[in-house]
Amino acid sequence: MLVDDIGLDPRIARKLKEDGIQELYPPQAQAMGPVMEGKNVVVAIPTASGKSLVAYIAMLQAVLRGGKALYIVPLKALASEKYEDLSKFSDLGIKVAESTGDYDEVDAKLHRYDIVIATSEKADSLLRHRTKWLDQLSVVVADEVHLMNDPGRGPTLEVTLVKFRTFNPGAQLIALSATIKNARELAEWLGAELITSDWRPVPLREGVYSEGEVFFTDNSRRRLGDASSPVDAIVKDALASGGQCLVFVNSRKACESQATALGPLVKGTLAPERSEALSKAADRLVGEQDEPTTMGARLGKCVKAGCAFHHAGLTSAQRRMVEGSFRAGALRCIVATPTLAAGINLPARTVIVRDVRRYDSEMGFASIPVMEVKQMCGRAGRPRFDPYGEAVLIARDEDERSLLMEQYLLGENESILSKLGTKPAMRSHVLALVATKDARSVDELKVFFDKTFLAHQTDAHYLGDVIESIVEFLRDEGMVSEEEGLSATPFGKRVSDLYIDPLSAVRLRDALKRYAPGKQFGLLHAVCTVPDMPILYLRRNDYEWVEEYLDEVRGKLLVDPPQDMEEYELFLSTLKTAKMLDDWMSEVHENDVATSFGIGPGDIRNKVDLAEWLLHSAARLSELFNREAAGECAEAVTRARYGVRPELLELVKLRGLGRVRARALYSRGIKGLEDLRNTSYDRLKQIPTIGEAVAKSLKDQLGQTDPTMPVEPAEGQRSLAEFR
Repeated sequence: MLVDDIGLDPRIARKLKEDGIQELYPPQAQAMGPVMEGKNVVVAIPTASGKSLVAYIAMLQAVLRGGKALYIVPLKALASEKYEDLSKFSDLGIKVAESTGDYDEVDAKLHRYDIVIATSEKADSLLRHRTKWLDQLSVVVADEVHLMNDPGRGPTLEVTLVKFRTFNPGAQLIALSATIKNARELAEWLGAELITSDWRPVPLREGVYSEGEVFFTDNSRRRLGDASSPVDAIVKDALASGGQCLVFVNSRKACESQATALGPLVKGTLAPERSEALSKAADRLVGEQDEPTTMGARLGKCVKAGCAFHHAGLTSAQRRMVEGSFRAGALRCIVATPTLAAGINLPARTVIVRDVRRYDSEMGFASIPVMEVKQMCGRAGRPRFDPYGEAVLIARDEDERSLLMEQYLLGENESILSKLGTKPAMRSHVLALVATKDARSVDELKVFFDKTFLAHQTDAHYLGDVIESIVEFLRDEGMVSEEEGLSATPFGKRVSDLYIDPLSAVRLRDALKRYAPGKQFGLLHAVCTVPDMPILYLRRNDYEWVEEYLDEVRGKLLVDPPQDMEEYELFLSTLKTAKMLDDWMSEVHENDVATSFGIGPGDIRNKVDLAEWLLHSAARLSELFNREAAGECAEAVTRARYGVRPELLELVKLRGLGRVRARALYSRGIKGLEDLRNTSYDRLKQIPTIGEAVAKSLKDQLGQTDPTMPVEPAEGQRSLAEFR
């Protein structure tokens, strides 16, 4: 089907053709009829088969007719990718916004935009705040909807879709999914037409490597040249044909070691100009770190060799650099954990799945789901660039070759199953429905949950008992009242707006009631004891030092150590997590924090972001339970955000001053904004880590338009108080 034959607004058709899209892929053409008619649609087709374009067309058509659209994604990184895609249409007058954080506040400007891209958590938060522009939505897109199968993210996505279907039934719903076994069941639940296909724009050959040969699913085989390992053999073969490689392994440690091992092989294939470009990129990557870390140095060394690693321990800037260099063709190979396969558009000529088993904290080593392996394999073959894609699994022997072929390459994807039916998953959603007055009784709650995918899939009569027990818990903890039907108390409304687990709120409330001045560490530890904070578990050599640390800080704690031994071990893990955060907030070098706790810089940032949010939640709850704690909570929020001791709080609020630069100023006697104002530009720019650009920016922020001269603020100029 040609773009001109769809019946699109001519402006959209023109933009698509400018982007090289003259004709739709068969699955896209199949979807266009129901999409253009405004029907709900589930598009379940292989990776790289053009699902996103179907959603883009629906949204653009609706917007140019005066409507609005919401695009729901599972990951923040995917939100940025979709924002870049849709911003290409800005010259049509279409305004696009990305909204992924600050769950307890609503951006008042979002109503000005035509398309809003949000994570499922942010979309649910917008619904909780009853944002009026949501009623104007013409199209709601749920990307990667098969992630309802994920225990962490799935329940919120499921409830959010039920809310949109309940409160805005006129909006067209488009759900995009990888190929799944029960796609028809999902479509029936959503009242949608199913579009499914096995078609791919680039032919995909899948096979298993064993003893020097790749055995393909079409019964052909290919012998590879000699190499020191199966991964080396496949990568060498792929690079010789001019392709790029993605290698998937099962752990971060394996990720880094495999990338390092492949470095010499890949480097030997690089042209001199590409090698020089990668060397410069690696130097920038290392040099631009706020604080140099050994992980950053290891990554830089791998990038120079043309083979990078990619996992959740990297910072977002490091991940973006790796992804951008690979898309540009500079990097020839990436070794990654499976998180890379979850939605981010990063295809390669050849995909190697080295490991199909990984460690699970509850199950030990377990097989990776077929769906996940299929998503990895689906990254093989770049549309418009590669004539084919190859995905290869690695077997240790003949028996494993047969198993991998039958289970993963010739087997079916699993069905997706609702993960909503547990108390932790339902607590916050029950409270939110009461707080937003969408359910005023237990019966109305039961009616709502009867619309869920969980109820569609199972005999969910037991849900009534779960709902009743949750309402009882919320009532006993003072979050809901049953005096005149169900209603949220000020505490309950605050918890719902903050978007935290009600059990987390109970623990924070109890800690706040025990708070006394000078116990900021107790507040920090308290946020590490709540269900919303994933803790750092104890390693074998951690017990002794953590128990010694407990003796040191016992008088500052707001949560007492439990008597039960199993709970006591978890308590020590919360203390270890608090110590890591306290080190960060005490300006311990990021590299030392990473080394001491066995985590990556990205892990530190993730924990810090969560701690900042939970400390902010504690500050908001302190308004209800202990106003004395509000100041310490607010200070802790800023200290966590910037990783600084209290004396740097005034300086770090200026743009461009992270903790390293702020400490450099402070150590030279520039201890606040007044000192900074009275420091000459020439002296400022000579301070290590500052330089001319930062010095000029600081002077501009202080209203000193001629940075070479210290000046007093003119009448009407911004005062120092505005920066405090």
